[in-house]
Amino acid sequence: MPHLQPGPLPTNALLTNYANAGAYTDCFATEIARTVSHAEFVETFYTGRLFKLERLLLGVLLSKPSTDRQARQLAAGELNEFAAWRVEARAEDQLLLCAIDGRTRAWLMVSAAEEPGGTRRYFGSALLPPTNASTGNADKPKMGVLFKALLGFHNRYSRALLNSAARRVS
Repeated sequence: MPHLQPGPLPTNALLTNYANAGAYTDCFATEIARTVSHAEFVETFYTGRLFKLERLLLGVLLSKPSTDRQARQLAAGELNEFAAWRVEARAEDQLLLCAIDGRTRAWLMVSAAEEPGGTRRYFGSALLPPTNASTGNADKPKMGVLFKALLGFHNRYSRALLNSAARRVS
């Protein structure tokens, strides 16, 4: 199985604006010794067993069902809403999604690996602090107690999602 590494965002990452604005961001990456297109990576990520469980929960709890066909359409750039997410930005090599809560972002990217013919796959997220109801701004860049309590789970789950997609593409 490919080795997963946490690390900094690439300079051209669509998630960079959130990192620069003080939001919590993370970035995990794996490499594989073959070429993987961005569309293949996105489809594999969102049709994996682990993410299908999340999709099931989103369908039941939030009435936001989704299918593997929709995941393929998202990957191909033919769909701008998927489960509880909407496309915020796209580039040839990356995708940035915004969750319906407006405070969570998911990001997927591919680039050439250090090994010729290989692909580096990235997955990251941004979690924005709550906004002040009277000003509409995030007054403090720090997150609350619940955020801190769930951060460990979030990081383990992010790693598990990327590892799941990595195994399927490998």
